Amino acid sequence: MKFVRYEDETGTHLGILSGDGGSVLDIASIVGAHTTMISLIERWSDAMYTCLRAALDGPDTAWKRIASVRLLAPIKRPVHDVLCVGVNYLDHRAETKHSFANDTRTAYFTKRANAILGPGEPIPARLDLDAQLDYEVELSVIIGKRGRDIPKADAERYIFGYSIFNDLSSRILQKTHVQWFRGKSLDGYAAMGPCILYREALPFPVETDLHSCVNGEPRQTSNTGMMIADIASIVSELSLGMTLEPGDIIATGTPAGVGIGFSPPRFLKRGDTVTLTIPPIGVLENRVGHGI
Repeated sequence: MKFVRYEDETGTHLGILSGDGGSVLDIASIVGAHTTMISLIERWSDAMYTCLRAALDGPDTAWKRIASVRLLAPIKRPVHDVLCVGVNYLDHRAETKHSFANDTRTAYFTKRANAILGPGEPIPARLDLDAQLDYEVELSVIIGKRGRDIPKADAERYIFGYSIFNDLSSRILQKTHVQWFRGKSLDGYAAMGPCILYREALPFPVETDLHSCVNGEPRQTSNTGMMIADIASIVSELSLGMTLEPGDIIATGTPAGVGIGFSPPRFLKRGDTVTLTIPPIGVLENRVGHGI
């Protein structure tokens, strides 16, 4: 089951995609209106799941063609800052060892995202502040229920689903400050979508391919099975003494092939198109535009 947020001539809605991804069904027509994806996640129940699953197999009269709507970021504004895992692939750790200090422990940081970009939205590049704009394809985990001190064995029960996340980064700012926060948090430097894939669709532990391309040229190719800290470990460790809440977003790290990893580096320029793919979820594509 794939959950989306979309806009049509009547306003903004939450929906589920058809099996072939060609149509969308308004969730409000099945389980009642929800103002945000986070409110849907907060009120999620087995009964809602049953109703929506039945709708997927029901008559198609209420479905709208996906070509007639505009997909938006599934979550426009997170509950808190996005929780991020740094250098969580061995190959990425190797390619950035001369740029960023790191050790063998899992690195956590947060990313301010006052508004997350959705599919097709232009990246508001602030190249006047930092010309070294970089891309990072990541699997994001969306928390489904409130929890603290979560055992690793129970981590999947606290997950609602998964999405594609582009952890856009200002590399000069990132290296200038001891904390990575500023270099990760310029307005518009987070993109997510095209949907949230419900957790049942990916066997746990999650092992799925992920790719990035710039202007059609492959840059990153890996599998989440190559992560140093797996999803269960991340959810469990972050929850130790810190409450995770429905709608919290965890970006689980990126593999090798980012712009800063090339010699010479290959940063994004205005007009570049960044295409991120995680096959079970879909494709997230954004073009680099002008700053806000």
